[in-house]
Amino acid sequence: MNIKTSLLLSTVALTLSACSMAPGGHIPDQSSGALFGEDSRTQQNQEFSEAELSKLVNTYSISPMLIAELNAMQPSPKTNSALEAARNGYDYRIGRGDILNITVWNHPELTIPAGSMRSAQEAGNWVHNDGTIFYPYIGRVDVEGKKVTEVRDTIAKRLAEYIESPQVDVTVAAFRSQRVYVTGEVMEPGVLPVTNVPMTLIEAVNMAGGANPEADLSNVTLTRGDQEVSYNLSELYQNGNTGQNVILQKNDVLHIPRNDANKVFVLGEVRQPKSYMMGRSGMTLAEALADAGGMFESTADASGIFVIRQADPDSGRIADVYQLNAKNAIALVLAEQFVMEPRDVVYVTAAPVARWNRVISQLLPSITGLYSLGRFQDDVRN
Repeated sequence: MNIKTSLLLSTVALTLSACSMAPGGHIPDQSSGALFGEDSRTQQNQEFSEAELSKLVNTYSISPMLIAELNAMQPSPKTNSALEAARNGYDYRIGRGDILNITVWNHPELTIPAGSMRSAQEAGNWVHNDGTIFYPYIGRVDVEGKKVTEVRDTIAKRLAEYIESPQVDVTVAAFRSQRVYVTGEVMEPGVLPVTNVPMTLIEAVNMAGGANPEADLSNVTLTRGDQEVSYNLSELYQNGNTGQNVILQKNDVLHIPRNDANKVFVLGEVRQPKSYMMGRSGMTLAEALADAGGMFESTADASGIFVIRQADPDSGRIADVYQLNAKNAIALVLAEQFVMEPRDVVYVTAAPVARWNRVISQLLPSITGLYSLGRFQDDVRN
């Protein structure tokens, strides 16, 4: 992150948290003075009518029906028929630098000419830079880009001129020609060899020691040639969506970024107003409030717990706003079932919430600034 982006982020963070730095800080009503350093006249000009507000935000009340609708939108487990087909059709292609182990049954002198005390890697047939190996009797054999079964048939056919019905077996003793690169937030970033066993995204992460706690598995990038594709491995871990898993190819670069953007902001009448990182298994509204130390019982209005979420850019609206009335006992269950998304803003008000548009109108300038900054950071990264 560059200095300019850092300054913008700091400015928005200070703006959002200005009313929540101490107990009693809250969104005032139209007669209670300045909001975010603005006088009451400017503040009143910021309030929108019902019709105007409906064009800018979608408002929802967190209820059992809403929870059911949101859960229905969650991706269900999917089988990846393309991945299974790719597994079944996978076959390793020999490359330069590989070492082959060639066995001719009943002819030990052809199997390991250098002696039986050496390993297959040490005594095997190295694939030279021209893509060939040298084998007794038959000389040079072109093996690059071929499957071991093809090389086996070629050697057996050519040896048949010197040995009656030769029984030949070919395996790869050392896989050295092809590799993939795993970078970012894994325990052991580095190079992994491509072998005769197909390696998928999730297997590559595991072979690299697994993901760090700071890893963002929801935005893993795979670079293949001049193309870059993003995959959400969190869906694979949490929902069993194997559609987010593919087989890696040689020279692929798999990058696991940090989860710096996977945070929620908890502000207003809570004991520790600040941003909180989301865990690998996600975060619920109840967890966000608990991480913030809970609400101030003496000043918070339990009916005014808001979750502000950036709306779909194609909708033409700024935000989706969800309200939880925690005065109802069932609210604790609803808060535990309401799943947060990255960059959600949780705001706990102090004054009783009589009108939706008053609270939301006063928050809109800061919401706009926060999401504008988010889009700016995305543009910078891209």
